[in-house]
Amino acid sequence: MPALFALCTQVLHSPTMASFAAFGSFSMLLLVDYGGPMVERLRAQAGLALAWAVLICVGTLAARQLWLSVLATVVVAFVVLFSGVVSSVLAGSATALLLAFVLPVATPVPLSQLPDRLAGAGLAAAVALPAVALLWPRPVADPLSGPAARVCRAAAERLRTDVAHSRGDGRADADHCHAVAERAAAAGAELRRAFDATPYRPTGLSTSSRLLVRLVDELTWLSAILADRPAYADRRPPSCDPAARDVRLAAAEVLDGAADLLTDLRGDVGGLRDGMKGLRVAMSAMEDSSTVRLPVERPLGEGAAEVYGFISTLDFSFRAHELGFAVLQIAGNVDLAATAWQRGWHERLLGHEPGTLTAPLASARERAAAHLGSGSVWLHNSLRGGVGLGLAVLLANLTSVQHSFWVLLGTISVLRSNALNTGQNAMRAVLGTVVGSILGAGLLQLIGHHGNVLWLLLPVAVLFAGIAPAAISFTAGQAAFTVTLVVLFNVGQNPDWHIVLLRLQDIGLGCAVSVVVALFFWPRGAAAAVDRALAQAYTDSARYLSGAVSYALGHCETAGTAPGPAQQEPERESREAAASARRLDDAFRSYLAERGAKPVSLADMTTLVTGVVGLRLAADAVLSLWRDCARTRVSADQTEAHRAVLGAAARVTDWYRGLAASLDEHTPVPPPVPLRPEAAARLVASVRTDLVDRTGLATATAVRVIWTADHVDVARRLQPSLADAAHDGASQAAPAPVPTSA
Repeated sequence: MPALFALCTQVLHSPTMASFAAFGSFSMLLLVDYGGPMVERLRAQAGLALAWAVLICVGTLAARQLWLSVLATVVVAFVVLFSGVVSSVLAGSATALLLAFVLPVATPVPLSQLPDRLAGAGLAAAVALPAVALLWPRPVADPLSGPAARVCRAAAERLRTDVAHSRGDGRADADHCHAVAERAAAAGAELRRAFDATPYRPTGLSTSSRLLVRLVDELTWLSAILADRPAYADRRPPSCDPAARDVRLAAAEVLDGAADLLTDLRGDVGGLRDGMKGLRVAMSAMEDSSTVRLPVERPLGEGAAEVYGFISTLDFSFRAHELGFAVLQIAGNVDLAATAWQRGWHERLLGHEPGTLTAPLASARERAAAHLGSGSVWLHNSLRGGVGLGLAVLLANLTSVQHSFWVLLGTISVLRSNALNTGQNAMRAVLGTVVGSILGAGLLQLIGHHGNVLWLLLPVAVLFAGIAPAAISFTAGQAAFTVTLVVLFNVGQNPDWHIVLLRLQDIGLGCAVSVVVALFFWPRGAAAAVDRALAQAYTDSARYLSGAVSYALGHCETAGTAPGPAQQEPERESREAAASARRLDDAFRSYLAERGAKPVSLADMTTLVTGVVGLRLAADAVLSLWRDCARTRVSADQTEAHRAVLGAAARVTDWYRGLAASLDEHTPVPPPVPLRPEAAARLVASVRTDLVDRTGLATATAVRVIWTADHVDVARRLQPSLADAAHDGASQAAPAPVPTSA
């Protein structure tokens, strides 16, 4: 930045070029930090430079008319901010892109100066590319790969330890099992913290990045499966199917292979694929073994213990199936991520996607469409940012401040998710500006008429302005930026300390605009938005689970009757549930980013958010169980089996809809659905009489029906912890309602 400023002012004698070169280099090297391989980083930098050129042209043209400049600012700011829903690349570039537009739109000039503006930004881009490539290039790293690999290894250790314990291995005693379980739980929590630590999804639009986002949900689900222990009616665990042990061991091998690839996506994917084949073979063998083990021919009493004892015969196998499905999902995504990472440059250029994953543009459209509803936090933030910057342009022109650009900078720097936090950030911004102004004024007084000394201080000021926000605080960053501007606007001329007063005035006006707009657009902040997003996510996920169960049972038809129409997969319900989950994800990030006391504890809110993941992925598991199976013709009417499973699914999903209503309307949480022995008895009776072959032996269809009911029961077993979290949250929020004046 100092080198370009010196070149433009002392050699080219163009103040306009100097300003745009200085702020362009500041933006391209301090306000963004792209990740991934060097080629992708340089491509992102080049894209940012091109976007700067376009925005400079638009801002310069719009600045000629006040009404046009206000309208253009609202539209451009909204588009820039809202595009952050697509990826972290765009979200992380938002401030840099806004700076490229507000700098020209706030300073109207004749069109004859447009080439100088573009030349200054072009110089900044020309030095940014080699600076990124040559000056301290950071190693390739993804914020999710390391934590995800640790979850995989911890889960693999947990599975092996469980198998050793079930075999009576003395080395896997209760204390050792507990320690391994604690490590697995800690690894899962670490991954979730890494994912939630930024206000946007910490990935880009690349195939490998998008797949790593999926891994977070799937590994969270895997951690929940490992931690879940169902209660049996007779308090005795079921007998162990040796084939289920084989599935667990095969799953552990696959998880280790996935961890190896996550550590280095350039590794060989062949080992992981072989492990996945072995896991599928083990799961198929377990399904055959489970069919043989189902005791349909034995007499069965009518008591609850006998009924649940019959069902629990398959419980160990079901849990192995659940684990195997989760591990296959995880391994498949890691395989695709590594394949995408290893593509050649020509494949990247042509947009060749491995597997059948949605193309980047289609994925971008899908993400954006998911946030076009009134409950989207990102939509609220984008509207507020656009209107706030538009009002800042209007007020800066009406009040005729000398440096209207700084009014817009003040607006950008303090807009946050609610009025309270905007006010807090406004006070910090003003405080930082006052401190920086005092330091800058003292510095100018100390230097006196030796203005050339400021050339030596400019690199130090820029360095501190880049470090202070992260290393010290937001206030320190504002102070450092103020000192940098004081130095920049006085370098090479007689120092004038009066500029610090103008800086303080302009920032104060921008902060006032931010507070007013935040009060008008979203006075309650992210807490209310999280409640609405949770309610919608639970409603859509419950609908998806209902559709998945209906699809599953549609595979059974009575022999001797005309086949009915094939049941269609609930694709629309799946898309809606995924879109709701994305909106919840962004609302939860805003909730975490808000400062101050939380109306609901972080533990309770995390439990509620994770519950959505479990409910949606339970529906995925039901679809996977039946998707590759042909329709089955059974020997008798399966009405009782259908009625039992559909009835259980209806009760479970109705509870989730009630939970959604209680979260949205702050009404009492409905009591969790209890075990229904009579429904289980009907299911067992139907399995023993209807879903058997001609010789009276169990069939694979009977096993799948019971496992479908088990998946529904997994969703039921989530309910007590979710009810406690929602009840505790309501209790904490009740004593301190949000004032109407807020």
